[in-house]
Amino acid sequence: MEKETAYIKVALADDHVLLRNALAALINSFGDCRVINESNNGKELIDFLKKGLVPDVTVLDLNMPEIDGFETARFIQKNFPQVHVLMLTMYDSELSLIRLLQAGVKGFLKKDIHPSELKFAIHSVVNAGYYYSNHTADKLANLFRSGHEKKNPLQNAMLTEQELQFLKLACSDLTYKEVAQKMSLNPRAVDNLRDQLFFKLEVKSRVGLAMVAIKNGIVTF
Repeated sequence: MEKETAYIKVALADDHVLLRNALAALINSFGDCRVINESNNGKELIDFLKKGLVPDVTVLDLNMPEIDGFETARFIQKNFPQVHVLMLTMYDSELSLIRLLQAGVKGFLKKDIHPSELKFAIHSVVNAGYYYSNHTADKLANLFRSGHEKKNPLQNAMLTEQELQFLKLACSDLTYKEVAQKMSLNPRAVDNLRDQLFFKLEVKSRVGLAMVAIKNGIVTF
């Protein structure tokens, strides 16, 4: 009998039960992979990891209740850097890819991925440390190509934690004054953040900020 350590241990986190169950059954059918945990959200997965039951690979949905895929990936990167994170997401803009790379994500999967590609992705992150489809690789390559644009798209997309927090709050019904209170900043600092994001994201209004945030999965409704 083969030892348990011969298997690639996989943990799943997705609040869509049918999809998660189907993924688990598919991964278990690969022969050398075993799903050791199925969580409904990032909080459940984090609680599982804290028990010391550490997988080789986690497959996370980006949009989950309580703790989403982005925050879960950041927790894993900080506390369990040996775990490889694959993200299920329909957002593949340059901004969303950079945010997820910063959070320690090692590969990106669409939910309509072919079973053979899922198997390849799991083996790729374990053996090579990363998995990028041709489409994702092209997106990432574009970030580092110098073009005729006046600003570097890589620099434009690099948002600080403070900018991300402001962007999320700007998509709410809070006034800028209330946003400043939430962030423990003075109104002038919030105005500077807003203008800075207008420049970085090339928009001219709060509606423009909201459209960028929604398009890139920074906020969901």
